[in-house]
Amino acid sequence: MKRNIALIFIVMVSSFFAVQPAFAQKHNFQDISQKIEKLSQGLVGRIGVAAQEIGSGVSVTVNGDETFVMASTYKVAIAVTLLDRVDKGQIKLSDLIDLPQDEMVVGANAIAESYVHPGVQFSVANLIEVMITESDNTATDFSLKIAGGPEAVTKKLRSLGITDQRVDRSTSEILRDFYGLPDKAFFPVVTKAIANDPTLLVKMTQPNMEFEKDPRDHSTPKAMLQLLLAIDSGKGLSAKRREFLLATMSRTRTGPGRLKGLLPKGTPVAHKTGTIGGVANDVGFITLPDGRRFAIVVFTNSSTTSTADQDRAIAEVSRTLYDFYYLTAQDK
Repeated sequence: MKRNIALIFIVMVSSFFAVQPAFAQKHNFQDISQKIEKLSQGLVGRIGVAAQEIGSGVSVTVNGDETFVMASTYKVAIAVTLLDRVDKGQIKLSDLIDLPQDEMVVGANAIAESYVHPGVQFSVANLIEVMITESDNTATDFSLKIAGGPEAVTKKLRSLGITDQRVDRSTSEILRDFYGLPDKAFFPVVTKAIANDPTLLVKMTQPNMEFEKDPRDHSTPKAMLQLLLAIDSGKGLSAKRREFLLATMSRTRTGPGRLKGLLPKGTPVAHKTGTIGGVANDVGFITLPDGRRFAIVVFTNSSTTSTADQDRAIAEVSRTLYDFYYLTAQDK
């Protein structure tokens, strides 16, 4: 009896592994794009996706040519431009940068809230670290300034052949425009504004359609995918700076329920999130069990749903593409 049960189990397992490749072959790139679009319905307002297995040359896209608010995912482009200056010897990662109190920007787990006394200095390396891993806005604005400003970042993107992504403002300016503040979103300005109008706290989770229509600081999913692939290939940075940036992205602590949300525990993910109003984004790299990797971009805009639903949509897309690429090894 035990032997028969064992034989049945072996047959079942063998059948499962025999079916997997056939199942994978039935799912082409168009099928997976349609599946992704259906998964997001009801969870987010609008979704844009672009993904590509490293080395394959073939991408999966959903609304890949439409523009979306990047929110804090634009910090990847800022990091690339700043690290390019390091590559060129114009600045060192060890250089210390003064962070004046009156230029500190609001945000979750912010430097502005953690360092309340004058006399704060961060190295360039640590500015990039907290800009990526904690999405700190103070670190971002100083990194942007050292990188040469928005114009320098957009120029760097154009030098990489990326035409459908643009960087126009600092985070303090983006937040000023989103919330309708009288000045840049420095900590004292926002503190005073909230005291005068507590409803500003509610606006943090609500979509702002006029803000989303503004073309500044937008990207298409395909353009962000181009940037990720340029980073990985070494086109955007030297090998040393590439490793620095990817290692930093692998330590990201924001958005644990997004790209990582439904992946097997321990799956290596190097990513950068972005959130503002009805915008929830996540972009980066995911490593498969066999060592292959794929770059992924998930943008969502105009969402009136809960944060949990927005995160779930991104997680569903991530897991769907994880399964798709794992079961469909591309010809090299």
